[in-house]
Amino acid sequence: MKHRVFPFRGVVFDVDPVFDNTEEWLASIPEDVRPHKDQPFYHLLAENAETTYVAYVSEQNLLPDETGEPCRHPLLREMFMSPKRGVYRMKAMKPN
Repeated sequence: MKHRVFPFRGVVFDVDPVFDNTEEWLASIPEDVRPHKDQPFYHLLAENAETTYVAYVSEQNLLPDETGEPCRHPLLREMFMSPKRGVYRMKAMKPN
């Protein structure tokens, strides 16, 4: 996925059906691009030209990443199987 406004892309690894972050986090986003709270929010293993990180992104701000280029986030190998044609599949969870 890629962000609609900001220059980063990433792989979704979790979803919150409703907003589950702090009001301070939401207020830190400039008002003209601040997402609405009444939608799903996605956790991404994200990357931009300089670094990798974890991002929390509203559904309204996600678009398909059609580059076909693999992501380079270091946690991808731990959480996902090797991608095929840009498609990532989560590894099976190991029981405790």
